[in-house]
Amino acid sequence: MAAVPARRGLVVFLSVLAGFVLTVVWSAEFVDKVIGENTTSALLGHEAKGSPISGVLAGMAFAFASGLGGTFTACNIAALGAAAPVMGQRSSFGGRLRGTVRPLMWLALGAAVVSAAYGVVVALAGTRMPQYSTATQTAGLSPRGVQSMIVFGVIGLVLVYLGLAALGLVPDPLRNSPNARMVTMGALVGGFLIGRPYGLYRQLFRDVADEGNVLYGAGAFVLQSLGNIAVFALVFVLLTMVGGRGLAGWLAARPGRAALVTGALLIAAGVFTVLYWDVRLLARRDLIWYPVAPWA
Repeated sequence: MAAVPARRGLVVFLSVLAGFVLTVVWSAEFVDKVIGENTTSALLGHEAKGSPISGVLAGMAFAFASGLGGTFTACNIAALGAAAPVMGQRSSFGGRLRGTVRPLMWLALGAAVVSAAYGVVVALAGTRMPQYSTATQTAGLSPRGVQSMIVFGVIGLVLVYLGLAALGLVPDPLRNSPNARMVTMGALVGGFLIGRPYGLYRQLFRDVADEGNVLYGAGAFVLQSLGNIAVFALVFVLLTMVGGRGLAGWLAARPGRAALVTGALLIAAGVFTVLYWDVRLLARRDLIWYPVAPWA
């Protein structure tokens, strides 16, 4: 039986507080435009936003570049946080490398399956889906806004549940299957494509929908999801290798510490996801009030 972290109530409270504070200070303008669009444009060698995607190969390049540009989300960090326990299980360099890369491969598999399936759906029915619409509304919610609220609300609640399960506060259906846990986290990352109204994601969505090619749709969406996790996966591997035995030893030094780190990250990310997409989004439409930092 896995060790139960101490002071779980305090961990939950601080994690919820961290998720809430992140929604207050998070600037979509900075993350999506300053980082996301500029990074994508630099990788492609031309202005990404609004530029036509000329052909399948250009679409594939655009997919991976826009995925990299959209890397910096709290949910991506949480997904990799789910792999934290493996860092405390092996002491040799080769063992740590294998023990780190393997769960990341399961994570990528989960993301690829969901994103490929969604790419096929978009190729077949995309022009009739909410994300295809370019309609804007001065008040209320657009169909794609409602879609974002539903998808990210579900993703956020799943993250919170998995975080509570990691802390031993609710039953953990994935307790005896770390590979299934990573596939599940990857599936949630793949699900970002279904909900996120990020301009460059929607640009690829519309291109896939217009093309109607299921192979292009599946391949492009898989590349976008893999680009979305590539940077953090590399950082995770480097952190494990450079941190070496010290990091593994710190996680293993106290029973329940790895579970605490995993649970805290998942809960914070889940709370952020629910509050940002299902509460703060309503405030952006002037339907409710929500505290927001001046720069956000």
